[in-house]
Amino acid sequence: MIDLWQYLKTVNKPIVLYGIGNGAEKTVNRLNMLGTEVAGIFSSAGFKKNKTFLGHTVTDYETLKATLGDFIILVCFGSHLPQVTDAIIKLSKKHELYAPDVPVSGEVLFDLDFAKKHKNELEKVYNMLADEHSKRVFENTVYFKLTGKIDYLLGCESDRSEAYKLLNLNNNESFLDLGAFTGDTVQEFLSYVDGYDFITALEPDNRNFKRLCQNTADINNINCVNAAATDKVGEFMISANHSRGNSEYGKVVAVNGLTVDYLSRDRLFTLIKVDVEGNELKALEGAKELIKAHKPKMHIACYHTAFDLFEIPLNVLSLNPDYKIYLRHHHCLPAWDINCIFI
Repeated sequence: MIDLWQYLKTVNKPIVLYGIGNGAEKTVNRLNMLGTEVAGIFSSAGFKKNKTFLGHTVTDYETLKATLGDFIILVCFGSHLPQVTDAIIKLSKKHELYAPDVPVSGEVLFDLDFAKKHKNELEKVYNMLADEHSKRVFENTVYFKLTGKIDYLLGCESDRSEAYKLLNLNNNESFLDLGAFTGDTVQEFLSYVDGYDFITALEPDNRNFKRLCQNTADINNINCVNAAATDKVGEFMISANHSRGNSEYGKVVAVNGLTVDYLSRDRLFTLIKVDVEGNELKALEGAKELIKAHKPKMHIACYHTAFDLFEIPLNVLSLNPDYKIYLRHHHCLPAWDINCIFI
């Protein structure tokens, strides 16, 4: 087989981008390496048109359709909103459409060469998965990453409630939310329990943290902490882009870093959510003593880097081999919201 990037080298139809931003930049960089040019860029209705991006004037779909006729669409942004994903699916019925799997964090692409290089790790994790649906999610995710075909993702979705059923929450959970954003996952947790022991929510971005405190002001037994989850206690640098979550890429600012093991001195966490924009392995390194000794239930994002799909499960099992691992994909295009559930 060939991957999406190899295929795009062979096509004769014009290639256009749907969306702008970091994903589009990474896509164009890869196409440039292949000697493949972009014929145009369009954005959704409601977004500002006629701005210049990467040397192209951003226009709308109808304008490009009138100018170019048929073309290949590369989707360069992500969304879980039904009205947005429905629009993408509708476009896929009219044109060849792909969603290139460029990483949220880092520069390494999950292409065919990458998959071959890490074949052993991928097979090892696949064989460790606890149920058939997890294996289907894993297979479809790999095929999506290689081909950019959205049908692979649409064919392995499950509702978010299923993850919470797997976690089997009780009314005495001590919940640690790493990458709490503005409080959405705190609210989600509360919707699946009748009671709980305590909630600790970490968010490093100052603007997000302010909203987190506002949105959780009426919740009892919660401590919001303006810090990043990492592998050592102390100041370190993160992105200052004010997007959902933070990473160590782009414009950076200094923030306070804390480890889970440091926080666990005063409280035994029974449930941990980790969604820290590519720094998941560092957060796990900072939680290794808790994981080894107490095996907390964990819900961990595994889609930010090309390595996450196998490195995160293998890392956790190296700390505590008694975990069962489940993999779930919730509605989102491209391959975001793919999570490992450890029980």
